This record gives sequence, structure tokens and C-alpha cells, in this order.
Amino acid sequence: MRMNEAPENVRLIGGEMLLWSDSSHTSGVTDWRGVALELVRRLLPIETEEDGKARVLLVGPHPRGLVDEVVARAASVAVLLRSYPDACALAERHPDLAVHCGRLSALPEGEPYDLVLALDGLRRTHSAEEVAPPWRESLGALAALVAPGGRFVLSVSNDLGIDRFVEARPADRDSGDEHWEPHGFDQGYPDGPGALDEELAAAGLTPERCYAAYPGRAAPRALLGRELLGCDLPDALTVPLSARGGDRMLVADPLRLTRLVFSHGLGEQLAPLWVAMATRPSNAPTVRADVSPGQFEDSPTVRADLPLGLFEEGHAVHEVIWGATRRLPDGVERAIPAGRVLEEVLIEACAREDVRAVRDLLTVLGDWVEMGGDAAADNLVWDGERFAAIHALPPPPARPADRVVLCRVLWRFAVRLLAAGHHHPWPWPRQAEQLTLTLCGMAGRPCDQADLDLARKLDAELGQPAELSDAAPTYRDLLGARDRLADQLTAALARVSRLETKLTYRERELLRARGRLRKSQRKSAAYRRTLGYRLSRRLARPRRVARRVLRLLSG
Repeated sequence: MRMNEAPENVRLIGGEMLLWSDSSHTSGVTDWRGVALELVRRLLPIETEEDGKARVLLVGPHPRGLVDEVVARAASVAVLLRSYPDACALAERHPDLAVHCGRLSALPEGEPYDLVLALDGLRRTHSAEEVAPPWRESLGALAALVAPGGRFVLSVSNDLGIDRFVEARPADRDSGDEHWEPHGFDQGYPDGPGALDEELAAAGLTPERCYAAYPGRAAPRALLGRELLGCDLPDALTVPLSARGGDRMLVADPLRLTRLVFSHGLGEQLAPLWVAMATRPSNAPTVRADVSPGQFEDSPTVRADLPLGLFEEGHAVHEVIWGATRRLPDGVERAIPAGRVLEEVLIEACAREDVRAVRDLLTVLGDWVEMGGDAAADNLVWDGERFAAIHALPPPPARPADRVVLCRVLWRFAVRLLAAGHHHPWPWPRQAEQLTLTLCGMAGRPCDQADLDLARKLDAELGQPAELSDAAPTYRDLLGARDRLADQLTAALARVSRLETKLTYRERELLRARGRLRKSQRKSAAYRRTLGYRLSRRLARPRRVARRVLRLLSG
């Protein structure tokens, strides 16, 4: 598309990138989905007292679904993009949208906005052909666009987030354009939620709430407020916040590492991404929401429409309230079950080779399945007496046999156990199928290959099947393969050592036998040299000759 073919609603303001596209999958644009859509729905529509119209500004590239939601709900929407191809494509899709193409510093001054959304951060608000302005300067420019009483939503990536510990590939190997100008040399870049609140206050805004986004900065699927992270979160809530593999170069088990972060109270400091919400002061009163009396008195003032936490489970979005969750939009409240995750209990028992504990727990699990229970091993919590599902799964059209249901649960556990490289006390099962059948036998419900095939088919019908990936091996897979080869080499060396010991013993026995043989030969040679032996041999010779002559004559 040539410059003179740009849609009428595209305005070039200077600093535009004519050939670059931020919508490319290699550019690392944050893939916001359900939780961001729900947050935007709660912020829109906004009506001003003057003309009743909401003015919204989207800064930087955003997912198509989020842009469509904002355009559908707000009366007046403007977008700032540095990419000329992206600006033209967006303007053609929404002819009534005001698209400004260029850098943030060149955005013309006008009426302030009631909502400014920058969910992709500030790194794509300037051109690569100029020196990047300091982060603090970009924040001040955006804060100046917020109207009195308006809101400002900004995402800030954490360079020490939990996803950086999980990922083995260096950040500068992602081929993302944000690495053109590393912000690590920017002294004004916030290093934590507290510093972020201070920067927002210095820009003339009042912080409302800071969310921690999980499981990663590339595709956040959960938002947890600071008030929630200050409490002891139950295991049933932290399990959905962990990354679940993919084609990334994982150096550690993301589920295990994320669980440790929350257990040590570092969920806010080590969040991959922070989403800060602030407002420009006005005379409108604010109320505190989702905060029980006497708690968190030092936290920023928040409005009642801000959720305490949001997370995605499949295609559904759940809201976190105190002690319970609620499926949106109109689901009923469900108490968060207490107890430990079944998968972690089994992994710890396998690590210490406590076969008896594994057998007892699997036996109880089999009894629970026979009573009508059905959930994946990583979707169950165990409080020492009973099991409870973290999230209710949709039941299949026709319930299969109980052994098939149990085989499905143990199949999912076996796949994750081997994929994460955890230790188990059974050296012979090298594949998930063999380990699953072994676990079924330990539960007292033996299964065969036909039952396992039915279990895998049921797992695929219920969605998100626990299948081993056929993609190229990740860094963690290579480490697991190396550990397995090291174990096999250790066993082979032990066998070689035993065989060498046995061979040494046999060689000593052979030497002793040879010594006895040489001694017998020496005795025999000495006997042959005696006079009696020689006389007996000579006297016996005529008798043999006479015997031979008699045979010839008689023949």
C-alpha cells in the first residue's frame, strides 16, 4: 500500500515506521485474552458529565478482540500506532476509528481522554530510527492525556519475572523489536510494584490497584491484585497460574517453580508482568472494594468495579473473591477447596521412593473414582481425608467404566511426571503408557492396553489432552534425556563391575586349576622315570606281541 492510498481516518503525525509491522508473531506483542477483555468491560462505557461520551485512547498494538471490544462499547476511540501497515489495516477494519500513526511525542494535543489503555507497555511508542526517550518521559506524556477523573491502565514487564527463570533461551534471542534499545540502562524504569506506584504518583496520578499477571508476559491468563497476593493463597488457586509447556525452551518445571514462588510470598515481586491502574484526582469520591475491614489500610484506594483477581480456565473467565471464585458472567460462587495438589503429593512420594504411600493414596483415589469422582491429577486437591476438584470439568455424554476414568487420571499424571523429569521408584517404565499401567496396578485396579486407549480417547474428548509433544525437544527434555542416559550408564557400569569381579574370581580359579594340573604332570613325569615303571613297560611288551600273533593265526 502506497502512502497516498492510506484510509481517510489515518493521520501521520511523524516518526511512523513505513515498513515495519508490530502485528507479526515475532515481535512479541502481548496476547491478552479473557482477563483483559473482562477488565476492559468493567471500565467501559465511561460517560463524562459534559457530553456523555467516553473518549478512549489505545496506545500501542493490542489484540484484535480487545480493540473490537473497546470500539463497540466506547463512543469515541483513538489509537496510536507507530507501524504504518498496522495503522492502515486497523483503519480499514474500523472506519470510524481515529488512527494516529507515529511516535508518542508527536501526538497532537487535544481534549484529554477518559481512559488511556497501554496494555502493551511503552516500548512500542517510539520509532526505532530515533533514540528512545526515557521510560519516565513517556509515562509523563501519557499521564498528561488522562482527563480529571479518568483512568490510566499500563502494563510493565518484569525483567526478574518467574518466566525468566523458567525460560532457558536468553531474552535477546527472542528476535523481538523491544531489544533494539535495552531498557536495562534506563534508570527510571520501575523495578517493582512500589516503584511503579511512585512513578505514577510523580506523574500526577493516583494509583488504584496493581495486578500481577501470570503465567508469562507473552500470554497472561490471570490477574491477581496486591491485596490477594498479600495473603496465603491456597494451592487450588495457584495451580492455574503456572505455564504449561509449549515449544519453549524450559529449563525447569513451571508448575513447580510457580508454586514455590507463591508459597514463599514472592508472587508480586516475581510476577512476569505488572498491570497498574491509576486515576487523575477529581472531586468524585472513591470507595474501597474487595477489602475486608481492618485489612490492607496502607494499600491504594480502589473503586468498587475493579475485581480482586481474574483468571482463565479453558475458555471461561473466573473472578476471585475472598475465599471463593465465581465464573463469569453470571456463575454462582464456589468456595476454594483446601488441601494440597494431588500431583505434588504423588511427586514427593515418588521422589523419596515411598512406594507404600503411593499405593495407599492411589487406592483411596480408586475408591473416590468408583464413588463418582472424575478429575485430572493436576486438578485435584487432597486434604488428608477427601479429594476435591479445583475446577469442575464438563461430564462426558456417557460415563465410561470406572477403571477407564482412573486410567485417564493416572495417564495425565504419568505424562507430566515424565515430561517434567521427576524421579520415580520404578526403573522399568520408560514410557508414559508403561508407567500408567504400573500405577493402575498399584491402585488395585489393573488395566490393559485397551483400557488405556479408551482413557486417552476420553481425555481428548474432554479437551486439553495430556499428550506427549512431537515437537523438537526442549532444553528441559534434553536434560531429562541426559539424566536417563546417566542412570542407564550407572546401571551398566555397576553390571560391568559385577562381571569384572566374577571374571577375576574365575581367573583365580583357573590359575589354581592350572597349578594343580602342572603339579600332576610333574608327578606323572617323575613316575615314568622310575625303574619299576620302565620294567613293567618292557615286560608287558612281549605279551602284547604274543597276543597279536595269536589273533593273526586264529583269524
